[in-house]
Formats: sequence, C-alpha cells, structure tokens
Amino acid sequence: MNEQALLTTTARVIAVQDDIVSIESLGETPLTKNEVVYILPSRSEAKHQERLKAEILRIYGNRADAQVYESTIGVGVGDPVEQSGELLSVELGPGLLGQVYDGLQNPLDVLATEFGFFLPRGVDFPALDRNAKWAFTPCVQSGCKLLAGAALGNVQERRFKHKIMVPFDIKGEVEVTWIQQGNVTVDEPVAKIRLSNGKEQLVTLKQRWPVRNPLTQTMLRNNVNQRQYPNEPLVTHLRLIDTFFPIALGGTGCIPGPFGAGKTVLQSLIARNSEVDIVIVVACGERAGEVVETISEFPLMTDPRTGGSLMDRTIIICNTSSMPVAAREASIYTGITLGEYYRQMGLNVLLLADSTSRWAQAMRETSGRLEEIPGEEAFPAYLDSSIKSIYERAGVVGNADGRTGSLTMIGTVSPAGGNFEEPVTQSTLSTVKTFLGLSADRAYKRFYPAVDPLLSWSRYLEQLNPWYQKELAPEWTGHVQDILQLLAHGNSVHEMIQVAGEEGVTMEDFIAYQHALFVDMVYLQQDAFDDVDVSVPLARQKETFMLIVKLISADYSFTDQNHARDYFTRLTGLFKNLNYAVWQSNDYKQLLDKIADLKAM
Repeated sequence: MNEQALLTTTARVIAVQDDIVSIESLGETPLTKNEVVYILPSRSEAKHQERLKAEILRIYGNRADAQVYESTIGVGVGDPVEQSGELLSVELGPGLLGQVYDGLQNPLDVLATEFGFFLPRGVDFPALDRNAKWAFTPCVQSGCKLLAGAALGNVQERRFKHKIMVPFDIKGEVEVTWIQQGNVTVDEPVAKIRLSNGKEQLVTLKQRWPVRNPLTQTMLRNNVNQRQYPNEPLVTHLRLIDTFFPIALGGTGCIPGPFGAGKTVLQSLIARNSEVDIVIVVACGERAGEVVETISEFPLMTDPRTGGSLMDRTIIICNTSSMPVAAREASIYTGITLGEYYRQMGLNVLLLADSTSRWAQAMRETSGRLEEIPGEEAFPAYLDSSIKSIYERAGVVGNADGRTGSLTMIGTVSPAGGNFEEPVTQSTLSTVKTFLGLSADRAYKRFYPAVDPLLSWSRYLEQLNPWYQKELAPEWTGHVQDILQLLAHGNSVHEMIQVAGEEGVTMEDFIAYQHALFVDMVYLQQDAFDDVDVSVPLARQKETFMLIVKLISADYSFTDQNHARDYFTRLTGLFKNLNYAVWQSNDYKQLLDKIADLKAM
C-alpha cells in the first residue's frame, strides 16, 4: 500500500478550513513551497493510521498553508505533520501506457481491486508495477559520455521502444561506468554513471519528476534540448479541422462550447483518429458518466493505425467533478508531465484536457479558501498566467541524441451559457493558436462536428502553408481562404432571405448561398456513426476538397431559383453517398461519374 517510509513528525496543524490546512514548523526542518507533506489525523475513525497527502501552497515565516488532496474530516489542531522533502512528483518509466490514474498518479484499477468502489483515505499505491519484469537492452557501452535525457537503452512497452534515459536533473556530462542487459524490475539498477563531480549514481528504469517544474524548460536551461518551430499539422482525419482550422503538431488548440454541444465526443474522435504516437486524456473535472464511457470504450476499440487496442497508446488521468478539488487541480500537471516524458523519447504526444473550466473552478475554490484577492468572476488574479504556463509546455523539441518529439495540447472549455466572454475562455483564446468554437445552434440541428466556421479560426493556416503547398497543392491555402469567405457570404445571404424571402435576393447571391450550403452539408459535416466517413485520410480530403472547388467554380445557367435549388439538392445527395463509399471502390468511382454527369447537364 503506502510506499513512503514513515517520516519524522516535523510540523503540526494549527488551523483547518475545508481542504486547506495551516501548519506550523516545529523548528527542525524548514517548510518548502510545493513540498508534499502528510497529515496524520488523530480524530479519525479508521482502524489504521491515515496519512493524508497535501501540498504546501504558501509560506509565511515558520507557518504554511497546504491543500489536502482528500477529505479533511477528523483533522484537528495539533495533529502531527510529516514532511517528505519532495515536491509533488510523478513516476516516469515503463508501464504507464494503458493505465488509468487519478490526478496524483494512483492507479485506479489497483485501488479498485484492493478496496472496491469506495476508496479509503490516506491510501496510495506506486504508479508503476514493482513486480513486472522488463527486458532491458543497452544502446551504449561503458565509457560513453552522455548528457541528461540521452538514451542508455530501451525496453519494449506494448508497441513502443521505451527509452531509458539519463536522469533529467543531472547537469553537465556524465560517463557510463557500468551497464547491463537483462530482465529487471523498475527498481533494479541497469547502469551506473559518473557525475561531473566524480560521484557515481545508479540508474534504474524509473525516475521521478516534479509536476509543476516543466521538464523541457529544465533541459533547455541545461542546453540539452532545443525548441523547434512547428512545421506540419496534426492530422486528425476530421475534414473541418485538417482543411480549415488546422492545429500544428506540437501546437495548441481549444474547443469551447456550451453544454451538450459535443466537446467530449469531438475530443474522443480526435484521440482515436489523430496521427500521433501517444494520447493522454486528462478528465480534470468532467462528469463521471462520460469518463466511465471513455474508460470502458477505449480498450474495446481498434487503433486505426496499428490494429491493436487504443489503450496500447493511451494514458487516462481521471479526476471527475465528484473527486476532491485539489486533486482535480493537480491532474493537468500530472498529465502534461507524462506527455513531456514521452516527447523526450522522440515521440509525438497528444494531450486532451476536458475540461479546463472545471480545473479553473478548482483553482477558484482553493484561492477563495486562501482568502486571496479575487479577479474577474472571483477567479484568482493569476488565472491568465496559470493557463498560459500550462499551454506553453506544449511544443516541438529536439534533444542531444537527435530525436525530435512533439507535445500537442487541446483543451475544452465549458463556459456557462456558452458565453465566450467569460475569463477562462478569454484567457485560453489569448494563449492558443487554434479556436474551434462549438455552436449550440449547430448542435441542435444535429450537425457534427458542431464547430461554427464563422466563429472559429486558426493562426497555423499561414504558418503551415509551405507544408500544404508541398504535400497537397500549391494553391491549397488560397482555396481554403476563398471557401471561408464563401461561407461568410452565404451566411449573410441566408440572413437576408430570413428577412426578405428568396425573392429579395439576386440570383447571384442565391447561388452563392447554395454553394455555401453545399460545402457545409458535404464537407464540414461528418457522420460519426459511419465507419468510412468518421475518419477521412488526408489524401481523400485533398481529392474531395479539390472536386468541391471545381464544382462551385463552374459556370451555371439556371433558369430560376427553384432550378438552382433542385440541382444543388441532387448534388448534395450524390456527394453524401460519395462520402459514405469506400475510397477508390467501384461504388466510389460510379458516384464520381454521376456527379460529373450531373454537372454536365
């Protein structure tokens, strides 16, 4: 159960307010910000001594305020406090993939097996299985000189070569003095390195890292890593995103929208179909029913890239809205630290946070209990900087071994009433470079995805233009901009029709409206329940998009508005069937011929 050895009592509780506990040092060991401490409630009714995990948030003299990650019932003044001497950290090593953790990296399946549905307080388990054996294969020899983060060898973790690296906190060059091959647990040494000061240190398969300390930032300061400019898109196989509102591989994006607009469904399909190596899903305050659905569905689904289970490349961090507030706040930091770890191996990682609004609400509750000066809507004054510090940990990073990895972060925001002017949404929009705004109106009409093309934007479109010109078509970005303008013009005509009727608009404007409606119906929308249309490869997107450009650029001689409407209705029906047909199949080719024949009429 608890892996930590019993520590010496070095502080005591002096006040309790909900999950905020004030402690006072007994003078032996100084208190440190973000240090993990354990509170031993003396008034608890539990049969065993509970050790409640907490993190120091604020220090004043020999006193400090700490947030407790569990219920504080039974905690009273005078209760002993143990200091761990360690910042809030996670374990990094083989065995992370396929796991479901809480915000403090406790494996929920192990806890459930041990205790059932109701988890007792003061209990935690090691994140990595201490009994599992891993076949370690060295990739360096004794005498090699390496920097922090350089690979010593690897073990096979599911379908990945999991690299065992020189500890990240080491400064300067180290020399490998001993290394072995064999089957070992995560606690057994596989190598010994000599530090720059002459001391030797054993290296195991696992290491620990403080979650609030960006791993990449530390490596950059030590001149080990180098940030690189994102130059290719994250291919999601969703036409609307890949074509009109791309997210760079190693970039940032957000999906704000009202309740019921499809944020969780959209994130789930992005997780399943995106061309990345690792997916980390952080349910930081989402409703429990939706999280259970994710946990139960993912192991049963096939990874479209490998044919294996989706969980083979997935980690789920689960802190629902019914779990402790403090643990919810820590869950994003836990998830992004795991993402940085796999990025350091040279892998492409996608982190999905659902939803950052509830994460921000957890910060608001904690800030209120600390009696800090509130900002807008009672959120803490540092809300904006906290959101920026999270998204800034995404990016493309190269390391000393020549490996390049990326960490892409997409967060959902749940503004009350769909109000995009509220603080969390606004702070997020000022940070990310892709905004996929969901519309309640489009969701009500059963449009999927319910992303409003008139609200959404991507600052990556121009940035990724060289990639699009090389991989798709030289004129690709120009066509995209033209279609976006067409959609805006079509919406304006639609509003005029709502007021003046169809007879109140010119034939030219009516055709433009039909063009925009056609693009919306056959390209912006996808059928999430159709095995073919749910995931569209980029090559097929290119072919479909260029066909649409050709169709709406053609000259038509319609006799009247009814003639134009009838034509585009038939064209839309053929095109939807085309979307459902397997690419390059006989049905697909026959439908292309029918579309060509209809155009010639």
